[in-house]
Amino acid sequence: MSVAEQSQTRPGADLRFAVIGAGMSGMLAAIKLEEAGFPHVEIFEKAGDLGGTWRDNTYPGLSCDVPSHVYRYRFAPNPNWSHRFSSGREIWEYLDGVAREYGIRDRIRFNTGIDRCEYDGAVWHLTTEGGETETFDIVITATGVLRDPVMPDIDGLDDFEGPLFHSSRWDHSHDWRGKRVGLIGTGSTAIQITTAMADEVGKLSLFQRTPQWVVPVENPEIPEQEKQALAKDPARMDSLYDYLADRFQNTFARAVVGDKEELAKVEKACEENLATVRDPELRAKLTPDYQAACKRLIMSDRFYEQVQKPTVELVTDRIERIEVNGVRTADGRLHELDMLVCATGFEAHKFMRPMQVIGRDGHTLDDEWAEANRAYRSIGVPGFPNFFTIVGPNSPIGNFSLIMISEMQFAYIMKLIDQIAEGRAREIEPSREATDRFNADIKDAMTGTVWVSGCSSWYLDKNGNPAMWPWDFERFADEMAEPDLGDFRMAS
Repeated sequence: MSVAEQSQTRPGADLRFAVIGAGMSGMLAAIKLEEAGFPHVEIFEKAGDLGGTWRDNTYPGLSCDVPSHVYRYRFAPNPNWSHRFSSGREIWEYLDGVAREYGIRDRIRFNTGIDRCEYDGAVWHLTTEGGETETFDIVITATGVLRDPVMPDIDGLDDFEGPLFHSSRWDHSHDWRGKRVGLIGTGSTAIQITTAMADEVGKLSLFQRTPQWVVPVENPEIPEQEKQALAKDPARMDSLYDYLADRFQNTFARAVVGDKEELAKVEKACEENLATVRDPELRAKLTPDYQAACKRLIMSDRFYEQVQKPTVELVTDRIERIEVNGVRTADGRLHELDMLVCATGFEAHKFMRPMQVIGRDGHTLDDEWAEANRAYRSIGVPGFPNFFTIVGPNSPIGNFSLIMISEMQFAYIMKLIDQIAEGRAREIEPSREATDRFNADIKDAMTGTVWVSGCSSWYLDKNGNPAMWPWDFERFADEMAEPDLGDFRMAS
C-alpha cells in the first residue's frame, strides 16, 4: 500500500509533524512517519544539505568506529561497503542514497533553522530563523550531539596568519601536503588525522594535553566476492548485522558498564598496542594515567606506527599562546607552522539549543534543564507535551551503534504517537514522577561504570556526571520495547 493510500485510512492522518534536523535520526523519523501513513511531515534543516555529522566532517582519515554492516538503517541494507569501518564520505553517500530512494531529499527544507518552538495548549508554533511561523501537532527533534564545534581558549588564537580552522569545518582550499601543520587535540579525530597525514605532511606537530588509550582494530577492505554474495542474499546481510550487533553489545558495551572481565580484555589490548611504540620516552608520553574506556576509546591499528614517523612530533608541553607564525609552548619554543587545525571537540550537551523551547504555561526548556539535562528514557520531558527527542539526554551514544539506538527510540516514540493518532489522547508527555525516578536510577547505576573511574571527558556534563546510559543493551532493548503508559500524563 502506498503512503497516499495509507493516509486515506490511517487514524490521525491529518496530524502535522515537524522533524527538526535532517541527519541520520531526522531522516529516519521522516521515512518512518510517511511509511506509517502520516503524509503531513515537514523536515527542517538549518544547513544546506543533509547528513549531520557526516556532512560537516570531511577531514583526512575520517571513518566510523562502528562496523559498516551494523552502522546502517535496519530497513536499508548496503552490500557495497568498501571497508570493515566506512569512511565518512561513504557514509554520507549511503545516507544521501537512502534519502533519494525514499523520496525525502526534495522535501527537506534546507537552510531553514528553527529559532523557537512554543506550545499554546493545543499545538506547537515553530518560528524559523527567517521569522516565519507555522503550527504543528507533534514535534520531533533530531538535532544530534556532536554538532557545535568548540575552539580552544588559547591566547592569540586570532593572531595566526596561516589557515586556521576546526577539524569539523575543514578548509579544503588549503593543501596540507608538504606543509608544516599543527594539530591541537588527541581525541579520535586528531588520531585519525595524524594517521592519514603522517606520510605526506612536511611536518606534523601534534599538541597533546591528555594521552588516549588506543585499541588496535584493523580496517581491511571488504573483498568483491563478499560484496557480491551479500547482494545476492539479503538474509545474509541480516545475519551479519545480528552477529556484529551481538559482538558489539556483549564485549565493549558490557565493559564500560561494569563487566570486569570484558574491561580487562580491553585494557590488555590497549596495553599491548601501546607496547609497540619502540622509543620509551615517546611511549611514556603516550601512556594515559586513567583507566581504559573512561574516555571514549580510540580505535586504530596504525596510529602508533604513524606517530613514530620522522614527520610527526608529539608535543606535550603546555601551549602558552598562538603567535603569527605558529604555537609557543611553555618551554619557550616556537613551533613554526603553515597551518593550524583544532581537533578540540564539540559542545556535546546542548542538544536542540540554542533553539528556544517553551512548553505548557510558559515553562522553558532552559529553565527545565538549568541544573542538568534530564529526560524520561531520553525521549521526552515533563511539561512539553507531544514533543519528542531522538538521541536525547542519557542515550547510549558511547555504547552501541547510533543508528540502532535511533531506530529503537523512534519505534518507541511511534507507539506514543499512536495514542494521539487513534484518539486515546490529545496530549502525551512523561510524568514528573516517572522522570525523576528514571534519572535517580541512572545516577545510582552510574557508580558501577568506567566513566566515573577518574578522568575528564566529553561524556561528563557541567556537574561532572556522565550523560550516558549506565546499563547493558538488554535493558535498553527492554525499555524501548513498549512504553509503560502509567509513566505518562495523557490528556484528552
